[in-house]
Amino acid sequence: MFEYDFMRTAFLAGGVVAVAAGAVGFFLVLRNLTFAGHALSHVGFAGATGSVLIGVGALWGLLAFTVAAAVAMGLIGDRLRQRDIAVGIVLSLALGLGVLFLALYTAGAGEATAILFGNLLAIAPGTFWSLVALSAATLLALGVISRPLLFATLEPELAEAKGVSLRLVSVLFLAIVAVAVAEAAQVVGVLLVFALMVGPPAAAQRLVSRLGAGLALAVGLAIIETWGGIALAYATDWPTTFWIVLLSCLVYFASIFKPAIARSTTSHG
Repeated sequence: MFEYDFMRTAFLAGGVVAVAAGAVGFFLVLRNLTFAGHALSHVGFAGATGSVLIGVGALWGLLAFTVAAAVAMGLIGDRLRQRDIAVGIVLSLALGLGVLFLALYTAGAGEATAILFGNLLAIAPGTFWSLVALSAATLLALGVISRPLLFATLEPELAEAKGVSLRLVSVLFLAIVAVAVAEAAQVVGVLLVFALMVGPPAAAQRLVSRLGAGLALAVGLAIIETWGGIALAYATDWPTTFWIVLLSCLVYFASIFKPAIARSTTSHG
């Protein structure tokens, strides 16, 4: 398997993106903002298809649209949760624009599939190094705001009383989420970002209670599921995205039943 250049690139790119997705997704789940990741991926679809139409790489259009949408969502703040219908309509509009851009770009059938569902095995070396740079920037930014972010997440009233700007923290964090979404979309596509950014962190938070251990487990699960998906795709010739999503779902469902199994074992003992 590792004799092929494209397979080595897939493993490296998938690992790099999984680290960023798992780390950012951990805080995304912790802040109950999983809807934001899903919404940003849909908005990014219009940016990706629009950039392809004008001859720019899909990654950069996706990145530009998701960051712009993330900043807007951060500025709206809690009011966003009260406007689910309006947000849903905006997301539908974004997908509609994506369809229009693809219709105008008549040679974009293959590009559309890659944007929607990912194509990890076809990542070019240039895109790989872009993902490395974006992942490094994402992790660095997350590290810088991690302390006020945790404070604002766990004790928002106290954090605000101590002078922490909840709106600024929200804007900065959602901008980081936007970059992670753009990266994750290169692996599983814009429609299935949820599986990579939410599945592993959600399972990790059900399995362990300590923040540090949960963060490490979320990153570890994201890497294992991504690499496992690539290996299974090579062995079966089935889509990589399918295997990554399947592994993510299986691990999450296993984490749901784990407490029940533990209780049953304890009662029988």
